Amino acid sequence: MIEDKERWNKRHVEKPMRSAVEPIVEKYIGLAIPGKALDIACGIGRNTHYMVEKGFIVDAVDISDYALGEVNQNSCINKIETDLDSFNIAPNSYDLVININYLNRRLFPQIKESLKSGGVVIFETFIVAHGDFAQPANQEFLLRKNELLHAFIGLDIVYYEERDDVNLRGEKTRVASLVACKA
Repeated sequence: MIEDKERWNKRHVEKPMRSAVEPIVEKYIGLAIPGKALDIACGIGRNTHYMVEKGFIVDAVDISDYALGEVNQNSCINKIETDLDSFNIAPNSYDLVININYLNRRLFPQIKESLKSGGVVIFETFIVAHGDFAQPANQEFLLRKNELLHAFIGLDIVYYEERDDVNLRGEKTRVASLVACKA
């Protein structure tokens, strides 16, 4: 955990993330009834802050104490500094769960179970690509084709897409995007 924390702290300092809300969050947040939300791997809180503006009380989770230090102090934000490899999400707790640019397959069933009836999940992260795409050395940090869609079968899928994109460093990547609701 300490090595991961140090690595992420360094990454946030040396390669700052953009501060704007993720477009998929902005587009689909209106599907969720304002209530309790979870921002998985929240980083500096760009999506957390937007959820609060929209009326949510947010659990903002990240391993980086540096990044969490950049998240606003606000009575509607509960900062949780933890290693997501050991973090467990309580069932039937959230009206909205956001997971952007982070992959931990162990959390897939927990995300589904954490949604209250009518709850919404917005999930977007990188997938395996071939050719001149930027990708991490460890392919386990990448989704396989249609993996995200299959992981959330059982929810009502509102939107799913796999597409070419550009990462925060201007490199060509592929991403999978999913929006789904729990009946």
